[in-house]
Amino acid sequence: MSRDVVVIGVGLSQWGELWDLSLRDIFVDAALAAIQDAGVDRIDAMYVGNMTAGIFTGQEHLASLLADYLGVTPIPAARVESACASGGLAVKMGFMDVALGLSEIVLVGGVEKMTDVGTEEATYALSTAADQDYEVYHGITFPGLYAMMARVHMEKFGTTRKQIAEVAVKNHYHGSMNPAAQYPQQVTAEQVMKSVMIADPLRILDCSPITDGAAAIILCSLDVAKKISKKPLIKIKGFGHATDSIALHSRTDLTLLPATVKAAQNAYKMAGISPAQIDVAEVHDCFTIAEIFIIEDLGFVPKGQGGKASEAGITRLGGKHPVNVSGGLKSKGHPVGATGVAQVVEIVTQLRGDAGPRQVKKARIGLTQNMGGSGGSSLVHILEVI
Repeated sequence: MSRDVVVIGVGLSQWGELWDLSLRDIFVDAALAAIQDAGVDRIDAMYVGNMTAGIFTGQEHLASLLADYLGVTPIPAARVESACASGGLAVKMGFMDVALGLSEIVLVGGVEKMTDVGTEEATYALSTAADQDYEVYHGITFPGLYAMMARVHMEKFGTTRKQIAEVAVKNHYHGSMNPAAQYPQQVTAEQVMKSVMIADPLRILDCSPITDGAAAIILCSLDVAKKISKKPLIKIKGFGHATDSIALHSRTDLTLLPATVKAAQNAYKMAGISPAQIDVAEVHDCFTIAEIFIIEDLGFVPKGQGGKASEAGITRLGGKHPVNVSGGLKSKGHPVGATGVAQVVEIVTQLRGDAGPRQVKKARIGLTQNMGGSGGSSLVHILEVI
C-alpha cells in the first residue's frame, strides 16, 4: 500500500558559470537551502540526478562523495542517470522511496558542473546521450538532431521560423523576472532569427546554454508533513516514465515524442486529471522546437498547432497554458542533471504562490516534463497544492 508523498522543501544554488565553486559546493548549497526551507533536522535517504560528472569533472561515485560533503553519512544515497532526464528520474526514485514506506524524509537533488571544460569536450559529453554508433560517429550533434526534427515539423505542419523564435522570446521574457535565471535579458524574434546559425534552422538563441548549477527538494509522507511543515503542502499527484529509441532513424514519426506522450498519459491517469486542468507547466525546452513538440505531446494543443499556439501567446504568462514561467532551460539555464529537479522547485514555488512577478494566478495544479537526449526517455510529474 502506497502513501501520499508531498514536497515540503525546495532549494536552488546559484546558476551560471561558477568558476570559483566545485560540483560538491554547488550541490551542498542547494541541498542546505531545501533542508532549511523544509525545516527538518534530518534526512533518511538521498537521490542525486547527474548525467556526466565523470566527463565534465572526472568525478564518479557521487552518492558517497555528496553524502559525505553534506554531512549526512551513513544514510543510503544513490546517483541516478537518464541523460538530461536524470533529475526527473531522481524525483521519481525519491517519490517511490517515501510512497513505499522505506523512508520518511528524502532529499532529492540534481547537480552538474559543465563549464570547466572547453566547447568541444562539452559537446562530446552531451553527445553521449545520443546513439554513439549510428548518430555521433557520423558527426551529428544535438543541435543537428533537433534541427532535423524542426525541419520535418515545418514541412508537415507549416510551422514557421518566426513561430519557433517566439518560444525563445516568451521564455526570455519569463526569465527576465526570475533572479535565478542565467540569461535574464529579453530578446526579440528578429534577434533570434538573426543570431548565429548552429544547425539550420536553429540558431544560437534557439539553444539552451551550458550551465553550472544544482537544485534540491525534500519529500516526505503526508502524515509527517502535516506534523512538521508550516508551508502549503504540495502533493505529487501522479507521475509517468517512458522510453523510446534513441536514434531518430529508428522512429516512425519525427514530429512525435512517443516517450513524452506515454509518460504524460500515465501521469494524467494516476492523477485522475486531464491536460486542461494543468494551471502551469515546466517543460524541457533544450531547443525552442522541443517546447513546440512537447506542448503538443502533453495534450495542451493539437498535434501540429504548437507553433501557432506559441505565436498566439497561449503559453505565455497570462495565457491559457502558461509554460516555462521560470524562463525554462532556454533562459534559466540547463545544468543537465539538475534540470528535472529545478522544474519541480519552480512548480512548488508557483503552487505556494511565491513566484513574485511571474506568478500564475490561482495556480493549483502544475506539471513538469523532463526529457533525455532527443526524446529517448521522458518523465512527467503532476503536483497539486492541498
